[in-house]
Amino acid sequence: MTVSRTICLGFLMVITTGTLLLMLPFSTTNGSSNSPIIALFTATSAVCVTGLSIVDVGKFYSFWGQLFIVLLVQIGGLGYMTATTVLLLVLRRRLGLRDKIAVQQSLDVEGLSGLAGLIQSIIATTLFIEITGVLLLMPIFLPQFRDRPALALWQSIFHSVNSFNNAGFSLFSDNLIQYASNPGLVAIVTGLIILGGIGYQVIMEAYLWGRDRFKRLPCKPVFSLNFKVATSTTLFLLVTGTVAIFMTEFRNFQTLGSMDLSGKVLAAWFQAVVPRTAGFNTIDITKMTSAGLCITILLMFIGTNPGSTGGGIKTTTLRVLVNCTKAVLQGKEEVLCYHRQIPTALIFKAIAVLMGSTATVLIATILITLTDPGVDFIRIVFEVVSAFATVGLSAIGTANLSVPGQLVLVLVMYVGRVGVLLLVGAILGDSKPSFVNYPEENLLVG
Repeated sequence: MTVSRTICLGFLMVITTGTLLLMLPFSTTNGSSNSPIIALFTATSAVCVTGLSIVDVGKFYSFWGQLFIVLLVQIGGLGYMTATTVLLLVLRRRLGLRDKIAVQQSLDVEGLSGLAGLIQSIIATTLFIEITGVLLLMPIFLPQFRDRPALALWQSIFHSVNSFNNAGFSLFSDNLIQYASNPGLVAIVTGLIILGGIGYQVIMEAYLWGRDRFKRLPCKPVFSLNFKVATSTTLFLLVTGTVAIFMTEFRNFQTLGSMDLSGKVLAAWFQAVVPRTAGFNTIDITKMTSAGLCITILLMFIGTNPGSTGGGIKTTTLRVLVNCTKAVLQGKEEVLCYHRQIPTALIFKAIAVLMGSTATVLIATILITLTDPGVDFIRIVFEVVSAFATVGLSAIGTANLSVPGQLVLVLVMYVGRVGVLLLVGAILGDSKPSFVNYPEENLLVG
């Protein structure tokens, strides 16, 4: 039982538990036992913080069912090993070496020291941001549920947790389309999504920098390479994504075309943020143009930053590959980023992530074209990438897929959450070092 197998099986255990809970009669509004397929799909989508659903969550599930979904989203956003570590700390058990290595791999951090303190800071940060989100969303939902303040509070909790954990479950039948022109909700939800997708390490560095500035300490701030790459790439993708969606959907009266200028900007900004990777929507995704769908697919495939609650190949992977291409075009033998040399092992990992992710999307797309031949190809690609990158947006309505197609998406969501490399490592086992060096020979490339 290797560390990678422990993590992969841990996620399967949580998904299985969530499926059984959602199958209970009191989890549904009609009081009858839930379908195993619906329960499995919803539990997988929640644990993998995706947000795809084949039922109307707000109408199909009772309060208890919705509560189970929130708990699964929270566990999935934190990660199985993080949640397990929290349980061990609550029980006042010391972390063993295997536990520390598992947490290190799941959080993608360096070193084994101080992991317990890191977990505590992650939990504190998560709770602080989510509670802040609840307090900010309450004034928005309270007028709509004036006679039921408890329901307004639950709506705030549900959407705050789903926003920060980059899941896209909503209790409204139209998701958040009715709030498309509400600047308050757009700002709060997109802010929570960005904070959840930026990564805990980046948040901690920003907090320490702000604390030092507040105390007016004389030390010069030194940000890590991960912080610089994560923030700059995220900002670039948000700005370019907003402009691209605004331009492609500007004249589409089924999405942005019927709005005024401020509404178009808000909706374009929102739809540029959510592919990073939270499946909320303020426009009808099924009515987007082919160009808009392609842009969204690209944003979803890239995803968020490492160590965050989101999915995708990650912004750092993209940056390494771009800088690697730039080095080749300039005839350089080393890959640089912000005057730092990228290790060769990291380049190999980035290439492996890209190849594994692309292969997963292609295989799943081919399978769904066989199970659902009547669906447009680009919309199948959109659905598969949304599932793999744990986004939750749907261009066809996931419920319209056949049961075999939905089961394919269940597998894709699981692969996207645990990670291609981690899953392959769990299947193949730990690699053994080789002490054999083979002769080098050139090969025609390109």
